[in-house]
Amino acid sequence: MSYAESTNVSVGRTRAEIEELLMRKGAKQFAYASDDKKAGIGFTVFSRNVRFVVPLPDRNDPQFRFTPARRTRRSDEETFLAWEQACRTRWRALFLAIKAKLEAVEIGITTFDEEFLAHFVCSDGRTIGEKMIPAIEENIQGNGRFLLE
Repeated sequence: MSYAESTNVSVGRTRAEIEELLMRKGAKQFAYASDDKKAGIGFTVFSRNVRFVVPLPDRNDPQFRFTPARRTRRSDEETFLAWEQACRTRWRALFLAIKAKLEAVEIGITTFDEEFLAHFVCSDGRTIGEKMIPAIEENIQGNGRFLLE
């Protein structure tokens, strides 16, 4: 069972809750984008541009077209509702992740930069995570360990 898999909170309401939470911490300039495969939220806080991307489920995935127990085919409306539920679940998980990061910063477990670093947007439009993770993996594959040069 995944976090918030039966939530009734809409994606729009969750986005608003994320925005409110971040605004209380000083965030500004919010942006949202989505396509069939992913949705994203961007914001500026402490002079840093930050972006989180939520992978969206495939509407045509059989998990939405068929019931889990009996594998009975769902109607188009039921299929949409099952897919929509999966989207709501993912957005609630993002809300939880951001809230947990901010709480860890608030009580001094970590700093904002340490907690959000992978999501900082660089001048080329990619996040630090998008740039560094492949480099880390390449380095590990090359010599069996990660070294900073």
